[in-house]
Amino acid sequence: MDEDTRYEAVRSRDARFDGEFFFAVETTGIYCRPSCPAVTPKRRNVRFFATAAAAQGSGFRACRRCRPDAVPGSAEWNVRADVVGRAMRLIGDGVVDREGVAGLAARLGYSARQVQRQLTAELGAGPVALARAQRAHTARVLLQTTELPVTAIAFAAGFASVRQFNGTMREVYASTPSELRAAAAPRGGRGARRAGTPSAGIPLRLAYRGPYQAGLVFDLLAREAVPGVEELAGPPGRRTYRRTLRLPHGTAIVAVQERLGGAGRRAAATRRGAPAMASAVAADSGAASLASVTVAAPAPASATHPGGWLDARLHLTDPRDLTTAVQRLRRLFDLDADPYAVDERLGADPRLGPLVAARPGLRSPGAADADELAVRALVGPVQAERLVRRYGKALDAPCGSLTHLFPEAAVLAEAEPDGPLGTLTAALADGAVRLDPGADRDEAYDALFGLPGLDARTVAVIRSRALGDPDVAPPGVDAPDSWRPWRSYAAQHLRAAGELE
Repeated sequence: MDEDTRYEAVRSRDARFDGEFFFAVETTGIYCRPSCPAVTPKRRNVRFFATAAAAQGSGFRACRRCRPDAVPGSAEWNVRADVVGRAMRLIGDGVVDREGVAGLAARLGYSARQVQRQLTAELGAGPVALARAQRAHTARVLLQTTELPVTAIAFAAGFASVRQFNGTMREVYASTPSELRAAAAPRGGRGARRAGTPSAGIPLRLAYRGPYQAGLVFDLLAREAVPGVEELAGPPGRRTYRRTLRLPHGTAIVAVQERLGGAGRRAAATRRGAPAMASAVAADSGAASLASVTVAAPAPASATHPGGWLDARLHLTDPRDLTTAVQRLRRLFDLDADPYAVDERLGADPRLGPLVAARPGLRSPGAADADELAVRALVGPVQAERLVRRYGKALDAPCGSLTHLFPEAAVLAEAEPDGPLGTLTAALADGAVRLDPGADRDEAYDALFGLPGLDARTVAVIRSRALGDPDVAPPGVDAPDSWRPWRSYAAQHLRAAGELE
């Protein structure tokens, strides 16, 4: 998009582009998302940025009305396989906070200087600035949804010191941490924040853009659920998915509700014949998120389904894992996808057009744990349950039917070294096969095909879901180039229509 086209998106408050770019107003010193409901600024006063970090680095602070730091992530980072796309996925997973820029560069196979140069040239911000913006948003979420002490929040969000934390929050939000916490009180009072205590978990809203076929995603999770690690409860349309997660600093139990929030709920009602409504509902005080819809925004005529959110709750043994846990849920539910781009391309195909019209916004689910997904794709749900019972680590405090973590690859490689399972888990454990968010997809694909016992279907599932590749052709299906770069979504449409197992 050129800048004039971007300005037209801002002028029409087009929520389809929230997270794809940001705009800042030089006369106010504030940056916003494209759908911000404030009065549209004059074109000569507007600057555009690829990331919130770039806007912050240029001296702009986040708008308090539209919360531009809380938009869905750009779909571009999931599509791109170059160093910038891989770096953005790793930064989102918290690698810079845990391993520094040197660790990020090592995972990418470049020098720290090369990574800094490429990110700055293309995005207007380097890895430190991008991670800093993410830390600031994490801190705001914790301030406004939990009763954790401010000092504890500073370190949980990844800041090196309280002084750095206070300075960053003033620069980004023009408020102190205490003022940000107090600002949430009028909307929900102390009761809303108390809901975010360690025992009750942290309430979140996981935003998405455009239409979202939640029922089909939850159907898939129900079919694949491994007892002890996952469970689904509730009637269709109101189900809750819960699972255990192994995270860098501890463990978690996460829950995501099938019910759509905000504009997504109204879009579903509209498709059932209810009157269309023109604005999104502002987020309630008890459910801020690392990526959430938090403001009323008019829905433009060109965007029938501006988006919404899935409600979630996270129980973390260590708050430092909040960012990583959220990003893994976003990958699992494919919440950063651009359904407009997908549906436009696939909808033009004679074979897929009717399927897309029947299921707009169909997603291609990913994985909350890439290594776990690879093992499960190989052995199937019955054997996966056996592996959990025999080798899974028991939770210190079981929660209902959730009792274990899925066994680590190194544990399985030692316990069952023979056959395809042993070969795969050994390769995952020693790094011969990398499936982390920054892995080179082509290298991982070649490495997987080099392992004995993995057929083309299994490798395709791993590439599509564990590696999050949106362009994986289903084996044995004539997938023309006109479906690219969305062949993983084409496969989901074929499966939903019963044309593909």
